[in-house]
Amino acid sequence: MARANEKTNVMRILEQKKIPYTAYCYLDSGVVSGPEVAAVLEQDPARVYKTLVTVGHSGTHYVFVLAVDRELDLKRAAAAVGEKNIAMLKSKNLLPLTGYVHGGCSPVGMKKQFKTVIDAPAEQLETLFCSGGRIGYQVELAPTELQRAVPFTYAEISTKMP
Repeated sequence: MARANEKTNVMRILEQKKIPYTAYCYLDSGVVSGPEVAAVLEQDPARVYKTLVTVGHSGTHYVFVLAVDRELDLKRAAAAVGEKNIAMLKSKNLLPLTGYVHGGCSPVGMKKQFKTVIDAPAEQLETLFCSGGRIGYQVELAPTELQRAVPFTYAEISTKMP
């Protein structure tokens, strides 16, 4: 596992805000799924987080961040943001809306700041990993530091993957 030597916009934003982080690059590994990323990072999947973008019944977009070994519970997520229901954003709409591609989406540095909810177990972690803003890049930082870059709330929004 190599430390990232190329800076992404996520890393630049964190540095601008003087937020401590560690960057990792796994470009040469060929992995794509969240659990594979956790394995390459030699981390518990409960510490490696994915970023999902949704659209609510009202048409408002929301960002949910949860461990790669969990899946978003749409009912819990909708309740967390006060929506009747929510749906996953179509992949083709992700780049124009957020500036990120599928597999490289980070809660940090989106084109627009959307209401963001992080799964409650993250509150107990000393550090977590999230996308560095490009496929093949992850950043590790404390949830309290992440909150300095992205305002978010905690809520129970996931269920264990089958």
